[in-house]
Amino acid sequence: MNNRRLTTAFEISGSVLAMAYALLIASNTGNEVLGFSLLLVSSALFAGWAVIDARWSFLILQGFYATSAIIGLIRWA
Repeated sequence: MNNRRLTTAFEISGSVLAMAYALLIASNTGNEVLGFSLLLVSSALFAGWAVIDARWSFLILQGFYATSAIIGLIRWA
């Protein structure tokens, strides 16, 4: 699989997971742990994309999102 296909897969799956995270948190239905888990996976996928494409400021942003996800998991677990 070439880099373009890999980054496209990371981009699409990361985006879908981030949208699911946002909906789960906003719904206030008790699915916070699942939501923050999805955010963590999403940020890992986006971080992979950032490394492959050498987008270093985007990688730093994903570090922030991953940290937010971990805090959320600790807070709601």
